[in-house]
Amino acid sequence: MAKALTAQHKSTLLAIARKAITSCVLSGKPTIEPNEESALDTRLGCFVSIKQNGQLRGCIGNFQPQWPLYQEVAQMACAAATLDPRFYPMDKDDLDNFLIEISVLSPLEKIHDPGDIEVGTHGIYLENGSSRGVLLPQVAVEHRWDRTMFLRQTCTKAGLPTDAWQSEDTDIFIFTAQVFAEEELNSDTCSSAHS
Repeated sequence: MAKALTAQHKSTLLAIARKAITSCVLSGKPTIEPNEESALDTRLGCFVSIKQNGQLRGCIGNFQPQWPLYQEVAQMACAAATLDPRFYPMDKDDLDNFLIEISVLSPLEKIHDPGDIEVGTHGIYLENGSSRGVLLPQVAVEHRWDRTMFLRQTCTKAGLPTDAWQSEDTDIFIFTAQVFAEEELNSDTCSSAHS
């Protein structure tokens, strides 16, 4: 896992995400200002989740970062606001009422024994052919899933049969995440994720 982010780093990333969402909704592209903090200049994957009235409003992320973290957060925030196919794109009226959660990810680690998955610590990414699905670590905790249910739900997310995790054709990866949100730096967490 990457070095732990400080409270200041988290606050900075949340502010970057909020500014990116606002500018993306109003102008069609995120505003990204240079940031020279070395911790925010590292290339790490992330997910940005948007909530409205306690409900998920958009959640998009990337395990293979194309930019330094602060830019990745801005790009994923913009995508979560406008490109999540499960929701209509945010518009000007939505900007008065939303909260942001960010999950900064560790690199993926392929596992061969599903028993290695620690619920509450690990997220799951699995792929089988062209199907892939991901659920963040906090999802299993929120829904009080055990390991098997977590695997089954990740298969469902990938559009696969719920027992596909047992197939030799399915590759299972785990990852950890530093999760933080607006509000207090975190009480409410992302209940889903988009791969």
